Amino acid sequence: MLCAISGEAPQQPVASRKSGNVFEKRLIESYISENGTDPVTGEDLTIEDLVELKQARVVRPRPPTLTSIPALLSTFQNEWDALILETYQLKQQLAETRQELSTALYYSDSAEKVIARLQKERDEARDALAKISVTSTSNGANGDAMQVDGQGLPDAIVAKIEQTQTELSSTRRKRPTPEGWATPDSLQAMQSTQNSEPLYPGGRSIAVNETGDLALVGGSDGVVGVYSVSQGQVVQTLKCGGGSVTDAVWCGNKPVVALSTGAIKVFDNGAEAASFDRHAGAVSAIALHPCGDILASVGVDKSYVLYDLQSLQPITQVSTDSELTTAAFHPDGHLFAAGSSKGTIKLFDVKTSENVANFDSTFGQSPLQTVSFSENGTWLASAVQGQTSVSVWDLRKMAEIKTIDLGTAVTGVSWDYTGQYLAACGQGFVAVEHYAKSSKSWSEPFRKALNAVDVKWGPKAQSLIALATDGSVSILSS
Repeated sequence: MLCAISGEAPQQPVASRKSGNVFEKRLIESYISENGTDPVTGEDLTIEDLVELKQARVVRPRPPTLTSIPALLSTFQNEWDALILETYQLKQQLAETRQELSTALYYSDSAEKVIARLQKERDEARDALAKISVTSTSNGANGDAMQVDGQGLPDAIVAKIEQTQTELSSTRRKRPTPEGWATPDSLQAMQSTQNSEPLYPGGRSIAVNETGDLALVGGSDGVVGVYSVSQGQVVQTLKCGGGSVTDAVWCGNKPVVALSTGAIKVFDNGAEAASFDRHAGAVSAIALHPCGDILASVGVDKSYVLYDLQSLQPITQVSTDSELTTAAFHPDGHLFAAGSSKGTIKLFDVKTSENVANFDSTFGQSPLQTVSFSENGTWLASAVQGQTSVSVWDLRKMAEIKTIDLGTAVTGVSWDYTGQYLAACGQGFVAVEHYAKSSKSWSEPFRKALNAVDVKWGPKAQSLIALATDGSVSILSS
């Protein structure tokens, strides 16, 4: 029901008695007072002719706001204002974030510069400590004397080195294979004949004396055991006083032990006979000169030290450009090889301390794990930490002549006395590589599944003595 005048639902509807049309009461009364007629039919009409109609109250709908251009423009203006305000706030937040980022980058750059400066000062301090150290002496008012790096070797030591080289090099090539020495067939027949219980976990090397019966085994607790192969047990225990054992060698019947504290201990009849503390950091490895009276040590302080084991005094200390990780003397005693943390084998003239040659690893700047000179006097075997190959270098050609891939990471290598067998070990294996001089070819006569960290030859190469990763000793023999 709609009003005939407005076309909308009337709030107070009335109807004309004459025409029957429905009107909004206020609109029709206003029209009648002005015209006195019916707005639809034009007939005369008075207010008395209107009849009120009863109906439920109608709630008028709210008129739409976007039905006209002014309303649309007003709405668009409001939206634009809100958008501009939000953009302004975002710009403020972006400016604050940029300021915070700029401050953080400034602090980070400053911190990096400070760290770089501290690292430089640390390296300079290490170099200084490597070059200068204080040792005890009976001369002087306060009992201290300064030993300066790089001093020349005493004439007696130089004479001993030259004599050893002359004696050994003159007979090396004429030396026959000893009677009863192992053959490839006997190596193939080797089996695991003895396994000890875990002795010293954390051990990194094993040293066997000249008889092949006693082995030095040490671990992370700073204790070294003398293991008897014939008895199958530890027959003597040596306490080194702290730090983990990093390497050990036999000097005759005297055990010599290197520690992570930087100390080197010499024992005689189970008691400590001497202690050296020349390195400004851990000792990585030690090696015994063929004369038996000179010991060499290398360390993380980028230096190597020579010691006289007769007088129990250090002889000289030589600095290098990188940390040293492993060491070995040439079988004639005139060369000293030191493996570096940058993958380089450095060869030094023992008498002059001159770096006469370098061999760069083909595996990049990974630290050397081990080096070993062949008894033939011309070959050097090396292995890099984490790599599965052993490199064989020729000292005459100054080049790598053979790469032997053993399948898993190599941790130790050792040549036999004749120079024809190369023992190697690592995670999951102990193997022997054989070089046949007649055919100039390599073969692998022996391989055993064993988790080993180091391996050494037994008497006449008829057995192998291996240190397992759990600190136990395993004997492999035919």
